[in-house]
Amino acid sequence: MGLFGSGKEGKRVFYKTKEEIELMRNANLLVSKTLGYVGTLLKPGVTGKALDQAAEEFIRDHKARPAFKGYGSPHNPFPGSLCISYNDIVVHGIPANREFGEKDIASVDCGVELEGFYGDAAFTFALADVDDATMELLRVTYGSLYKGIEQAVHGKRVGDISFAIQDYCERQHKYGVVRDLVGHGVGRSLHEEPEVPNFGKRGKGRF
Repeated sequence: MGLFGSGKEGKRVFYKTKEEIELMRNANLLVSKTLGYVGTLLKPGVTGKALDQAAEEFIRDHKARPAFKGYGSPHNPFPGSLCISYNDIVVHGIPANREFGEKDIASVDCGVELEGFYGDAAFTFALADVDDATMELLRVTYGSLYKGIEQAVHGKRVGDISFAIQDYCERQHKYGVVRDLVGHGVGRSLHEEPEVPNFGKRGKGRF
């Protein structure tokens, strides 16, 4: 682990060496490849459980471990290798035997552990006959990601990232943002500081 600092809230933020960043990059590239593979399989009639099994095999074939499988309490571990959320379920859905239909969307969240470092990302897929209103929502939320990324540069704070996302969604496109869930860092742990909310104020935050 690289050197660490302590944020104002007292939660440690771990700074990574160049070598550690490269290991994180490799883990996250595998997440992207896995999501891309899942996208080639997703079609009407396929179940969440089938996608989950295929993703687990893909991850293990690449010498990595599905980070979500078994995560959480030993008495109630997460059963899947993916989180698969149908339609209006926001996140953390459990892969199910339900078949996808042509009007569905699927939010697929994937995490891997590779060489001691974690990758974690999600992507929302639209099937063949999704209505226009839902497609517009997907376009705006996709765009909001890149508005946040534009602010993730030296000299900015977490609040600048959060504000950019909120402003793009709420003021420019009249959508609300989820306030009960946040983005987060990764590293040697699946969830690391800092937390990155979807709302905030410019110039505020821990950095």
